[in-house]
Amino acid sequence: MIFKVETLSNYRIAYIRRVGQYGPANIEVMEKVKEWAKERNLLESAILLAIPLDNPETTLPQNCRFDACIVISKDYQIDHSINESELSGGTYLVYKVKHTVEDVHKAYAEIFSTLQSTGYQMSNKPILERYTGDLVNNPFCEICIPVNS
Repeated sequence: MIFKVETLSNYRIAYIRRVGQYGPANIEVMEKVKEWAKERNLLESAILLAIPLDNPETTLPQNCRFDACIVISKDYQIDHSINESELSGGTYLVYKVKHTVEDVHKAYAEIFSTLQSTGYQMSNKPILERYTGDLVNNPFCEICIPVNS
């Protein structure tokens, strides 16, 4: 798979967390974040992040955490209807993938099987799935793998 190396800045995020088996319910959480952002006119030029915080091969399905996020500016005042946090930036391998269930699953399988051949080692940060703009017009996502630089 083709990737680019990118240094991500720190992101201030608004997010909703879901705990449970990864799957279709994660999409519902992302839709809630998008709805929250749309009501506040934040969606049009947004960076959305899907963050699976746990490895489903080592974490029981009912304990897997998933954050659906939108990057917000440092000065944006959020209300209590959503959580707020900050993601620390760093070096990431960024893989552009067609946003279908099949293509994303295939990409994860290929990324992890070929990661060692890249010369990079994964760091102890969460993997990010990054979505920019309108997914109707941009049917791709970027899988961002954190690596030690």
